[in-house]
Amino acid sequence: MLDNSAELVEVGCLVAGDWRTGGTRLDRVGPWTRRVVSTARQADDSDVRAALAYARNGARAVARMPRAARAEVLERAAAAAVEGRQGLARLLALELGKPIKDGLGEIDRVADTFAVSAAEARRIGGEVLPVAGWARGVGTTAFTHRAPVGVALAITPFNAPANLLAHKLAASFAAGNTTIVKPPPQAPAASTAVVALLLDAGMPPEAVQVLHGDGRVGAALCAAPEVGVISFTGSVATGAAVARAAGAKRLVMELGGNAATIVCDDADVGLAARICAATGYSNSGQSCISVQRVYVHRSRHEEFLDSFTQQVEKLTVGARPDPPPDLGAVVEEGAAQGVAAGGGEAAAAGATVTTGGRRDGATVIPTVVASPPEDARLLRDEVFGAAVSVLPYDDFDGVVATCNDSRYGLQAGLFTNDVRRIVTAWRELEVGGLVVNGSSNYRLDHVPFGGVKDSGFGRESPRWMIDDYTVVKTLLLRGMSLFGDQEGTP
Repeated sequence: MLDNSAELVEVGCLVAGDWRTGGTRLDRVGPWTRRVVSTARQADDSDVRAALAYARNGARAVARMPRAARAEVLERAAAAAVEGRQGLARLLALELGKPIKDGLGEIDRVADTFAVSAAEARRIGGEVLPVAGWARGVGTTAFTHRAPVGVALAITPFNAPANLLAHKLAASFAAGNTTIVKPPPQAPAASTAVVALLLDAGMPPEAVQVLHGDGRVGAALCAAPEVGVISFTGSVATGAAVARAAGAKRLVMELGGNAATIVCDDADVGLAARICAATGYSNSGQSCISVQRVYVHRSRHEEFLDSFTQQVEKLTVGARPDPPPDLGAVVEEGAAQGVAAGGGEAAAAGATVTTGGRRDGATVIPTVVASPPEDARLLRDEVFGAAVSVLPYDDFDGVVATCNDSRYGLQAGLFTNDVRRIVTAWRELEVGGLVVNGSSNYRLDHVPFGGVKDSGFGRESPRWMIDDYTVVKTLLLRGMSLFGDQEGTP
């Protein structure tokens, strides 16, 4: 078990190069320990004004930093994340009830994300444009390069606060921006520790600031004219509020999902059941691409349901370090109540709960719901907890249409060896990504990740985020051509 006598972790706001600790604080109660585990100084209006002024003035210094130097900082940070993974994982466990093994996995991804961002920093360049291919361009040379936007705002979620902060902050720094970070109130210490790691690795103070606070702080930052680009991960409702406050700014938004996985009649059902059990409940189901709906061909449905239920019943729940459990708590007890209630509502409407269906405080016992009705919350909304629905289907085109009958479209899984089905699903499914012979819950941090519809827009991965964090600047040289100065010149 986690040590309930552990010392309280206190964190401040990083404003204009100084850690500010005095003032109003907000306590975080760990969902597993059920005690205050961290406390964060809350930003006020003067902090917001000071941070914006400092960011505006510091942006030029960060932009002038050589790309090689930015890459070296990120490479040192990657090594430091590996070295400090135990301590960082412990903060995630304390603040979020996340099993240590899940926390260690997240910090390993932080290290990877820093390393990939370092590589992308070295790749940023431009083009020589073929302007002489058109008559009006003869005698002119044109170049482009990608310049930093200037000031970026990173608003991060609680479910993977370290790695998603790494994506936003590392890519922004690689692009040459200064970044204001607004962490989730559920994970202030873990988020601050990631920023401190980067500063210790040599990130200049002009490159990052941290403001803890509520929605008013976020709204003020989003509306500020100093901010040129906002990267947000969170709920659809909050994303809409961010967009309203931001106005005409660049936005990168990942807003959640209701991920479906299809198991075809030719699939390895045992493999599919094992993968869906492992990825439907990892991080206690608190992932935007967590397996939420599994559609199985009717000829294999009972076989899959039995195997899947057996695999889910093997999952362990707790917070002990040895042996490490498969699931911990969800972020808050109210969230656990909602997950359990969704299963109960489906059962009352005729579904069968084959295992689970209950909770202990903020911990949801892994739940399998067979054949909930089409209008069940489990099928329509984002569950964000340890509950997975399993349903039969008869026709492949029909199940693709069923999967698309959702406001979300982030990622999907497909178990089949039929190339035609793979191509059809890739073409027809309204999602940002398709995982074949894997569930919806699989992500590589150097591969573009994002959705369509209410799942958001833009792609999170260092290479693609750098496109959003930079602007294309064009240089035209009249009377100076690489391609000949006049029409017909060799």
